Amino acid sequence: MLQFQGIEHINGDIAVLRLPHQHQNQWRQHPPRLNDLALLENNQGEPLLARIIKLDDELVHLQVINGTRGLATDAKVHFLNRPFDVPAGDALLGRVFNGRGAPMDQGPDLSHIRRIPLQLDTVNPISRNLASKMIRTRIPMIDVFNCLVESQKIPIFSLAGEPFNPLLARIGVQADADIVVFGGMGLIYDDYHYFHHEFAQAGVSDRTIMFVNQASDPIMERLLVPDLVLSVAEHFAVKENKRVLVLLTDMTAFADALKEVGIAMEQIPSNRGYIGDLYTQLARRYEKACDFKGAGSVTILSATTMPGNDVTHPVPDNTGYITEGQFYLHDGQLDPFGSLSRLKQHVIGKETRDDHNQLMNALIRLYAQAQDAKQKQAMSFDLSELDQRLLRYEVDFRAQFMSLNVDIALEDALDAGWLLLAKYFAPHEVLIKQTLLDRFWPSKQTDDVQASTSV
Repeated sequence: MLQFQGIEHINGDIAVLRLPHQHQNQWRQHPPRLNDLALLENNQGEPLLARIIKLDDELVHLQVINGTRGLATDAKVHFLNRPFDVPAGDALLGRVFNGRGAPMDQGPDLSHIRRIPLQLDTVNPISRNLASKMIRTRIPMIDVFNCLVESQKIPIFSLAGEPFNPLLARIGVQADADIVVFGGMGLIYDDYHYFHHEFAQAGVSDRTIMFVNQASDPIMERLLVPDLVLSVAEHFAVKENKRVLVLLTDMTAFADALKEVGIAMEQIPSNRGYIGDLYTQLARRYEKACDFKGAGSVTILSATTMPGNDVTHPVPDNTGYITEGQFYLHDGQLDPFGSLSRLKQHVIGKETRDDHNQLMNALIRLYAQAQDAKQKQAMSFDLSELDQRLLRYEVDFRAQFMSLNVDIALEDALDAGWLLLAKYFAPHEVLIKQTLLDRFWPSKQTDDVQASTSV
């Protein structure tokens, strides 16, 4: 293990070392590698964990994960000649770890558990299966209108203050995945406690693993959380054939940590001060989503807050080019117009009922017409009898499908959709194939609606 004393300078949480001449030969025998670990000692003799993020001739740039508070330029530096690693295996289930991968609960010691290096590379395309399996969440706005598909990578675009964390927690509790790996970046304690409490109360802690960087923790830990989460998820998917759902919140906090590193490294800033390779850094994480041939799958659902509700902000803007759609959360609801799942066509009508596609389209089309009727009403135009029905339909649609409190299986939600259509419209008004109407249209409501529309 190479060791020497002396740091050339410290900038933020980045320590820059120049290799002394007397260590050149030893350095050649054990050359440093990107992402290898090092230990530094601060003024109190406490070890500070760091990793190599840049090599420039004799200069070595270290990202000090614990933060550089109390670190002096005469600190001792130990190079460990190994990359960052994390425990792996069933012993992790039900456990909570901090942003460095160390246990932060009162569980058993894990020092004897096999450890794996962080898996930073993405999956070879020839090892991927085409997405074709659905993950059910019991949330109608997802299951009915924008299905979550195994191996999909999809964010929740949200304003700060919207209930994106409760939505993530509910999906983690209700999704039909084998394992849920949660990663929190910059969470306030209340949010961390909420996730932990929800998983425990629902009785799903035994299939859940949590990696949490709290707002009071060093900001550099936030850069490790996605890599820790995705490395563990990939291990379970590849080695144990598990269907793994990854939940990440908040990726904007991750991008802000990248910005701080870029400033400390004196990199030329890009849009709004973010690093120039923000797209690459985000893509490296999102592209870990995969349905592995002959093994399990990793599905990534993340929360991305949009400062000022600006979808052109660099983080959501770059994310939108990487991911396969988005869930748009505002006013406490998932917007059916702003949300999109580009992979839903792989499961709708194949893994779901054959009426799913046309029923979904009819429900959304009529909801859009109801928005037009609301606009006419706001402008004091005369409303037709159909407009009146559309307005009443819109109220019920919001309550039965858009409310985040609704918990219902997909088939029950489809049945509720047929009942809702039949409550306010005649069969000829919904523009659905006659063969499907003959099979699924509720007969009692048909007579009632036809009688009311004829009057």
